[in-house]
Amino acid sequence: MSETSKASVSFVTVDEEDAGQRLDNFLLKRLKGVPKSHVYRIVRSGEVRVNKGRADVTTRVCAGDVIRLPPVRVAEQPKAPNNASAAADSMQLPIVFEDDALLVIDKPAGIAVHGGSGISFGVIELLRAQRPQAKFLELVHRLDRETSGLLLVAKKRSALVKMHEVLRESHGIDKRYLALVEGVWPHTRCHVKMKLLKYETPDGERRVKVHADGLSSHTVVNRQQAWPSASLLECELKTGRTHQIRVHLSASGHAILGDDKYGDSAVNRALPKQGLRRMFLHAWRLTLNHPLTGEKMTLEAPLPADLQAYIHQLNSNQSNTQG
Repeated sequence: MSETSKASVSFVTVDEEDAGQRLDNFLLKRLKGVPKSHVYRIVRSGEVRVNKGRADVTTRVCAGDVIRLPPVRVAEQPKAPNNASAAADSMQLPIVFEDDALLVIDKPAGIAVHGGSGISFGVIELLRAQRPQAKFLELVHRLDRETSGLLLVAKKRSALVKMHEVLRESHGIDKRYLALVEGVWPHTRCHVKMKLLKYETPDGERRVKVHADGLSSHTVVNRQQAWPSASLLECELKTGRTHQIRVHLSASGHAILGDDKYGDSAVNRALPKQGLRRMFLHAWRLTLNHPLTGEKMTLEAPLPADLQAYIHQLNSNQSNTQG
């Protein structure tokens, strides 16, 4: 996004990631520190324009829309970088691979990939704080906040452009996730194909549902292990829709354990006492061609200790039952 100084009228171009949001939510994200009532007032007064025309707060913004923002008094912004800087020394991100073009980290659960929407900083802000000399650091793709595992970061613009080209191609990168779901998944291997549609809850939270008007999506699911109450699945992404694995598994009747958006709330409430305190979804393997050299790479991140401990517990419980 390109924009002028906050001290004058600014013009912001909506990108693909923000497309589909209501105008009020888009503005609240952009104008952090500005009261919601003031945001509504500048829209009603016509000071905010969409493609040079007046708009309502309920207007859905589209990719490529140009939003005119009037000069506003914004709360001081150094909060996010200061927080990232404060965390930079104590929060070291595990590095799986690094060269001049790429940085691959094993993202811990609970940290967002970037700041925003009430989150002061994420992985990318943390990396920039830790590497002030780096001229270029940009996310290649994203992981949900509670999802752990392999995350690609470009260290050169040429690498980022190439990786985005690859991601747009079918099967450009082989992404494998491990998920623990409710109940016994009935198939050793199967293909889950559904049309997924993004929508917004009344409080502005973005969700995804199966809908005839949605975008086609495809996940290959391989059952790795099963217990009476749960199944460990390897999920291979053939498309990269938002929350794809989570919605595919939930809509198939086997929600991911600990998933607070698409899971069973009653089941989830009991999990912390059983030793599982977060969503069991982990990006464990990536196979891709290096964006600049073309060399084939396979990168792996084993299950984190907390998830592995829960698997051991399931195995132990089954042994005790059988014994």
